[in-house]
Amino acid sequence: MDDNGDREAKYSRRRVEEAQTMWLKQERAALYKKVTAILQKEEEERTQDEKDVLQGCSEVADEVSKRLKRQQQLKSRVEEVEDPPHTLEEKCRLLAAAIEKSTSLVVYTGAGISTAARIPDYRGPNGVWTLLQQGKDVGNHDLSLAEPTLTHMALSQLYHCGRLKHIVSQNCDGLHLRSGLPKKSLSEVHGNMYLEVCRSCKPPREYLRLFDVTERTARFNHKTGRLCHKCGEPLQDTIVHFGERGSLQWPLNWHATTNAARTADVILCLGSSLKVLKKYPWLWCMDMPVKKRPLLYIVNLQWTPKDDQATLKINGRCDDVFLKVMSHLKIAVPLYNRLADPIFSHATPLHPSELRTTSRPFLQAEPIKSEVDESQGVVKEEAKVALGELSTDLNATYLPWSGLLLSQGAFVKQDHNYCAVQDGKFECHFCSISFSSAECQFYLRKELTEKAILSDLSSEEEENSDEGTSNSKKSANPGWFGKGYRKTCKSKKRKLT
Repeated sequence: MDDNGDREAKYSRRRVEEAQTMWLKQERAALYKKVTAILQKEEEERTQDEKDVLQGCSEVADEVSKRLKRQQQLKSRVEEVEDPPHTLEEKCRLLAAAIEKSTSLVVYTGAGISTAARIPDYRGPNGVWTLLQQGKDVGNHDLSLAEPTLTHMALSQLYHCGRLKHIVSQNCDGLHLRSGLPKKSLSEVHGNMYLEVCRSCKPPREYLRLFDVTERTARFNHKTGRLCHKCGEPLQDTIVHFGERGSLQWPLNWHATTNAARTADVILCLGSSLKVLKKYPWLWCMDMPVKKRPLLYIVNLQWTPKDDQATLKINGRCDDVFLKVMSHLKIAVPLYNRLADPIFSHATPLHPSELRTTSRPFLQAEPIKSEVDESQGVVKEEAKVALGELSTDLNATYLPWSGLLLSQGAFVKQDHNYCAVQDGKFECHFCSISFSSAECQFYLRKELTEKAILSDLSSEEEENSDEGTSNSKKSANPGWFGKGYRKTCKSKKRKLT
């Protein structure tokens, strides 16, 4: 009986303590709610009793004030703000002057430069992440209808004029490549939706397509359902999803990114919140003295974590800004022409046996209407091409094709033959006309020669032997979110000491 009485007494005391704790929590929550309601009023509207409440619980009032200030700050960071017209004009003039003086300009681009192409951004008011956080439907967006915007064409023109050295893009829409920017001057750090590769081939064999290759892929599952034309192994997309680490040399091109960032004197960020790129310290030369770091210019409607470090922040839409900047630079921006789009001249068409592997729409070169310029007497001939429909024709003359269908369901043994080889030189008809280049600017065919493969294998063996002797492992691309960068700095300090 005594044991039962002790147990009941313990249970009763525990229930009383729990009730008191719950009552204190409810009382504190009611006090916070009351103080919050008072602080949200204007000071003139507060009664004497409300002022007495704030004076009686000053600590709670201070804490609630900090919370409200933090909430207001976070809310203001999400809002899109545009500069007044006169302010925007002056800032564009300053940006144009910086581009003109720059000797090594590097551009970081985000989803904001593609919104004019009817592609939603991520963190804007109607962005993908914003709608998902609100529990709303993102909707369906056909990216094959997107075309390079004025900003894409302006950046491509700046490169061909010698003003721009390199572009680092977080977008996977492939619009930079379609605007005519050479592959070696572009780093698509999150991949390209039109590119699939065979990782079994050395170096990885690339297949540029006229459709979105990510229909069957997902996070940690990158097989597209098609096979390599050379070795028969499964092809994979190049997309780097959240939480993944890309290891492909192309289209990520991290090596060129780090080299460009080290030598840059001006960095221009366009349409990006920089919440991802800020985690890569080598992109901002953080190991260099502040005075020797490149000047930072940002064009974005929302707040970015690099605003305090920027030489100039422009709150405006990328197309509006670059229309003014190119006008100040006195450089004409070419209009996008699908017939001059590199993707149509370099894409690998599907074999009839591969048509069942995709249901996505194909990119098509739209007809161009005849235009007559009476002042100059220039006549533009009418052209009509639908490469999306003709891509299955084995005898099509616009793209040479020589393949061998082994059996139904087997792979098609097919070499990339769109760049002809004559006298040991690689020649691309499109690049020779568009860029006056004897080499292809979009496939880099030299990497596919036996000599290049042998040299790559020998270099890998040398690196492995060096690693075995020195016990120091060299990474092919930068570390994940700066970890490799910090390890490198620590190793350098050890060597100095």
